[in-house]
Amino acid sequence: MRYNINDMIKNVLILFSGGIDSTLCIHYYQKLGYNVKGLFIDYGQPAALKEKIATECLSSYLKIETLQIKTDLRPNIEKGLIQGRNYLLLSISLSCFPFTEGIISLGIHSGTKYADCSPNFIELNQKIFDLYTNGNIVIDCPFLLMNKNDIYRCFLKSTIPIELTYSCELGGDTPCGKCLTCLDIKALKNESKD
Repeated sequence: MRYNINDMIKNVLILFSGGIDSTLCIHYYQKLGYNVKGLFIDYGQPAALKEKIATECLSSYLKIETLQIKTDLRPNIEKGLIQGRNYLLLSISLSCFPFTEGIISLGIHSGTKYADCSPNFIELNQKIFDLYTNGNIVIDCPFLLMNKNDIYRCFLKSTIPIELTYSCELGGDTPCGKCLTCLDIKALKNESKD
């Protein structure tokens, strides 16, 4: 199977939540000259409406088309963890991939305890993709070995207005300050002041 993304036709579908990680993914591939499309999936997450608004604003700013899919799932959410989230998102993205070949990209990174943010998770899912696509669709996670702090610093160096992003898991008008994502962002902002 072919896994070198440099050999792929330059098409990429980014799993797009409107947060810092997936937005930076779009910026990353645009700088490399890829034909970029976003995919926003409303899978019943509490922040779906706010994420959808963020993806629409960012899609306009970044000048990309973002596909939108809504499912009737109601995920089991416990302490911010949505069991099988990235597996679900990859499966949906494979089913609606808009190109004959290319990349599906996630903005996952190191420094988490989530099993679906690991190289092993990506390798296992790539094997499943290969069964379906004979290596024509590759999963790429350009920030997999970076931590959240690295991504945040890279984002601040970009020209993308951070206020267009949305990152709270609870979906309120203002960030809750208590969910895991809000705590990560708060820590990053405090660290960048030092």
